[in-house]
Amino acid sequence: MITDKLDMHTHTIASGHAYNTRNEMIAAAAECGLEILAITEHAPAMPGSCQPIYFSNYKVLPRKHGEMTVLYGTELNILDYAGHVDLPDEILREMDVVLASIHPPCYVPGTVEENTSAYLGAMRNPYVNIIGHPDDGRFPIDYETLVKAAKEYHVLLEVNSTSLSPVSFRMGARENYLEMLGLCMKYQAPVIVNSDAHADVWVGEHAFALKLLEEMGFPEELVINASSGAVYDYINYNCK
Repeated sequence: MITDKLDMHTHTIASGHAYNTRNEMIAAAAECGLEILAITEHAPAMPGSCQPIYFSNYKVLPRKHGEMTVLYGTELNILDYAGHVDLPDEILREMDVVLASIHPPCYVPGTVEENTSAYLGAMRNPYVNIIGHPDDGRFPIDYETLVKAAKEYHVLLEVNSTSLSPVSFRMGARENYLEMLGLCMKYQAPVIVNSDAHADVWVGEHAFALKLLEEMGFPEELVINASSGAVYDYINYNCK
C-alpha cells in the first residue's frame, strides 16, 4: 500500500464554490493524520474567487499547526494555448505552492497540439510546481510530450482523486491516467496524489487515485505522497 502523508490541493470558501473555512479544512486534515496540508485557492479568473490582494496577505498565516505543516498557495487558471496564467510573478514567487490547471470557465478547448502547448507554457513558469488534473478528455493532450516536459521542468503531475470519483464531471479520467501513468513509469517522472477537496469531508481522501496506482503496480518511489520531505524539492516553500 502506498504511504500517504500529504494533500497539496484543497480549497476553502474563499474560492467561491467550496464549502468550508480554513480552520475547518485544517481540522479535517489533522483528524486524518496528514503531515502537510496545502490550501490552494482558485486564482482570480475563476468566477467568484479571490482577488490578488488575498494571496499577497498569506504572510500573516502561521505554517505550523501542532505537528502538521499548513502551506498556502494558489491553483492558477491556464488561460490560453501559450500557457499564460492569471497571477503575476511578483505574487507567485511568494506562494508556498503553485498549481496550474485548465478549467472550463477560463479556457477554450483546443486541439491536442494547442492544449499540450498550454500545459507546456505553464510548466515553463519557474513558480509553477504542479499541473492540476491533466485528465479531462474535453481537453485532449499528447501525454508523452506532457510527461517528458514535466520531468524536464521539474514539475509534478497530479493524480486527482476527485477526477476518478463516480460523480466527477471530468471526462475519461481513468483512461487518461492509465496512459499518463504508464508513461510516468517509462520516463521515471514522479506524480503527486491530491484530493482537490472543496469540502472538509474530502480532505486527504485519495482512495480512488491510490486504488488506480496500486492496480497498475505504480512504484511508490515515484509517488511524492510517500515521503513528506520529498515534496519540498518541488515546491516554492522551503521547510528549513
